[in-house]
Amino acid sequence: MSNVLRQRGWVNRMTAKVVRAFLAAVARLDKSLSPSLTLSRLWSYPFSWSDSIYLFHIAYFMFWLTIMGSPPFPYKLAIPILHITCLLIPFTSQFFVPATPIFAYLITFYTSRFIPASWRPAIFVSLLPTLESVLYGANISDILTRFTHPYLDIIAWLPYGVGHFTIPFVVAAFLWLFRTKQTLHFWARAFGYMNMVGVIIQILLPCSAPWYELIHGLTPANYSMKGSPGGLARIDALFHSHAYTVTFTNAPIPFGAFPSLHAACATIEALCLSHFFPATTKYVWAYTGVLYWATMYLSHHYLIDVVGGACLATAFFYLFLPDDLRGAAALTPPPNLTSPSRFRGRSKYEVYDLDDPRKGRGGGMNGVVNAADLELSETSSDDEEVDITYRSPVPGSLASFGSQQKQFIAPKRDHGRGHRHTASIASLIRGDERGPEDGWSPVSGAFVIPSHGHGRDSGRV
Repeated sequence: MSNVLRQRGWVNRMTAKVVRAFLAAVARLDKSLSPSLTLSRLWSYPFSWSDSIYLFHIAYFMFWLTIMGSPPFPYKLAIPILHITCLLIPFTSQFFVPATPIFAYLITFYTSRFIPASWRPAIFVSLLPTLESVLYGANISDILTRFTHPYLDIIAWLPYGVGHFTIPFVVAAFLWLFRTKQTLHFWARAFGYMNMVGVIIQILLPCSAPWYELIHGLTPANYSMKGSPGGLARIDALFHSHAYTVTFTNAPIPFGAFPSLHAACATIEALCLSHFFPATTKYVWAYTGVLYWATMYLSHHYLIDVVGGACLATAFFYLFLPDDLRGAAALTPPPNLTSPSRFRGRSKYEVYDLDDPRKGRGGGMNGVVNAADLELSETSSDDEEVDITYRSPVPGSLASFGSQQKQFIAPKRDHGRGHRHTASIASLIRGDERGPEDGWSPVSGAFVIPSHGHGRDSGRV
């Protein structure tokens, strides 16, 4: 029962934390819908050489839009019109501008099916299995596919067929909620450019996957051949559907085995989460390891494809990671999510590292005190502060000044309820315990050199 209550309390705390972070993230958004505001910002923006990357993206989008066969002209013009509209509206531009590398990857992946056959290179069928046997001594993917089981199919399907398409959004959501805006922009750049380069490599270096070797052997391949769901066909049979069969049969790049973008995405997700949320390290890398196995178990990739994808992800993660997000700066929360007071929940005695005089007097149960005890009392007497301030540690000099003041001004007492904040701080000096023999005197004009002996060895300067 106690474990259930503890887990329920943990869920409630996490839910409250996520809701609070979501409200703070929404408050940080630019909610303006005026394109004139975007134009004014663009007009006053100080452009630099690094902004020339957007000129590359404009030319890149125009190239792929030109060879796009579906939708046909002029309907495909709706794509740039819609994109430009989203860039002009401040509310949507704060998402679309950082996501430019991701859109570049998506248009590359989709439009690659329309590349003319005369532009395409030859398909490598035996390259990957040969390299696998040379580098690792055996065809690892072939060994992993010899034994299958419905339970193993489910375990492999969850990261490969579900997590691959959902985890990138989860990472982006966590970065948006709990980290700075710069962190989310970094994720969009690293993830988008990594996938874009990976697709370009698959186009320029087309290689057949293990499923092709199982179906066709090492016979030459051509671009008229359709793709295959591989081991995911067993998932379709298990759930009585055809989702993965239809998706992978009509894939834009059926011969894109190297590098494995499934392995690349899982690797960069693990690197990002373990860097910005260190508490998730062992969980995200366990997920990544399962996905590595799933890519080969489902006969979609060789081991060398997995290694290539992991190396690609590692390179892009550290290439795009700015110095401002390294070290402790990676854990910096958004500005409106930080605690406004570093002393929240602490009493005045804990703040100033003082002994709480209420302890031992029934000041509260289990260390809980009343709110009134933490507030500054208005009954604090200036007379008491004068008495402490002018107390002299030098005997016989001005020590009687306080007593002279008391003859004319009677201090107000509140029978233990008065606030003695100033007195507590001043008592740290312990002036009554530091006499001239300790070499300190705030009142006398002479500095006393302490003696290590007795009698005449002491002197004044």
